[in-house]
Amino acid sequence: MKIRNILFLLLSISLTACGAAKPSSSSHAQAHSDHKPTLDVKLEVSGNQVTVKLTTDMLIAPDKLGAARKEGEGHIHMYLDDGEKIAVASEVQVFKDLSPGPHTLRVSLHNNDHTPYDITKSFDFTIQ
Repeated sequence: MKIRNILFLLLSISLTACGAAKPSSSSHAQAHSDHKPTLDVKLEVSGNQVTVKLTTDMLIAPDKLGAARKEGEGHIHMYLDDGEKIAVASEVQVFKDLSPGPHTLRVSLHNNDHTPYDITKSFDFTIQ
């Protein structure tokens, strides 16, 4: 009877150890989805307009605006002087006919479904 109990115990330990060795695929997927895209913004003021030039490793997908979230893909939101959100789907945006004086531009990256990547940059500039 003792040998039978010992064999059962060894078999149980062996099976438990085999199941514990597998890596979790969900933890790999979670770590992979934490990637944040890069964002570099340059402003060129000329007369009464500002040209905004963006560089990002995020795929800007104008045809997916409002679609399901897909890692590494999305669009840009811009806010000029705390105005309405402007959804931008290209790497260049020109704001024309700006009034003289100080202005603020905020640029942020968003997923296709408009959820933020939590990457935002703000810039102050002056129109003469």
